[in-house]
Amino acid sequence: MEFTENLSTNRKSAEDRAKVLADPGFGDFFTDHTAVIDWSANGEGHGGTWHDARIEPYGPIAMDPAASVLHYGQEIFEGLKAYRHEDGSVWTFRPHANAARLNKSAARLALPQLDEEVFVESLRKLVASDIDWVPTGDGEALYLRPFMIATEAFLGVRAAREVSYRVIASPAGNYFGGELKPVAIWVSHNYARAGRGGTGSAKCGGNYAASLVAQLEAEDNGCKQVLFLDPFNDNAVEELGGMNVFFVTKDNKLVTPALTGTILEGVTRSSVIQLAKDRGIEVEERRITLDEWREGVASGEITEVFACGTAAVITPIGVLKNGTELIGDEDAKAGEVTMSIREELLGIQRGTVEDRHGWLERLV
Repeated sequence: MEFTENLSTNRKSAEDRAKVLADPGFGDFFTDHTAVIDWSANGEGHGGTWHDARIEPYGPIAMDPAASVLHYGQEIFEGLKAYRHEDGSVWTFRPHANAARLNKSAARLALPQLDEEVFVESLRKLVASDIDWVPTGDGEALYLRPFMIATEAFLGVRAAREVSYRVIASPAGNYFGGELKPVAIWVSHNYARAGRGGTGSAKCGGNYAASLVAQLEAEDNGCKQVLFLDPFNDNAVEELGGMNVFFVTKDNKLVTPALTGTILEGVTRSSVIQLAKDRGIEVEERRITLDEWREGVASGEITEVFACGTAAVITPIGVLKNGTELIGDEDAKAGEVTMSIREELLGIQRGTVEDRHGWLERLV
């Protein structure tokens, strides 16, 4: 698919861009352009055509007030990063895995499939247009946000026949800000992230919207993130609001909740599992309950806990709170296994550690 280019005549100045890149935060600033592809159904069937692939100036989206996405939440998104390597080239990490997950989410939300190569090309075109926005600081990257929304103006409850796929980009620093240290996590006993047969395995906005009230509760209790449980399965650990969870045991095992349809299959999650196996660490994907977490920390059976995701990469967890008890240590230090895997993963993404699995894809 060929992309046309309508480049902005009002780009940020080099001075303004430098101010942003000096302290980018996360998701606060955006580059000068966006990639766009439109889709239209072929009549009333399931088929359709992607068309009008383009790079255009970043800005508001003109949308009919009756657009399906505004009323029924028919939308999905992805998240990945572009990294500046020492030679100035720009690479991304496992984009085909993100493309495959986008299509899996699309199938669940009754949205059209997008060819994986077109997905990657959309990233390549956008980054090439906005390459000056890719940060060079330690731990920094250009965060890429592909998303797909139903744009048809129609209030009937059915799959939309007009859809827009877009990619925006934002320079990103450390997700939690400042020095990396174990974070406090709030346990939600009042809210569930997803249910069986629902959209838990899809990356759609509704899952995140439903998590926000619990996130506010977490923040009110001095926690960075919220942990969701399955209350109908002995309070089995699910995931954080936007991150998967791992446990390191004293006998050198790595344990993470099995994918049951209510947990998002994270690209970082699968990468951590592979890197652990490369080291000879046994990985268990199984049910782990809140009781096992509590008892494992108390007995020393669980020696480290961490969360992982594209935005924060790998973040050590120090303590779990629920208002009546603490599980873990508020003054805990990041674990050795946690930090070692984190450094290896970041090194691969940055191009300073061998990419044994061919995960990197050059964009520019």
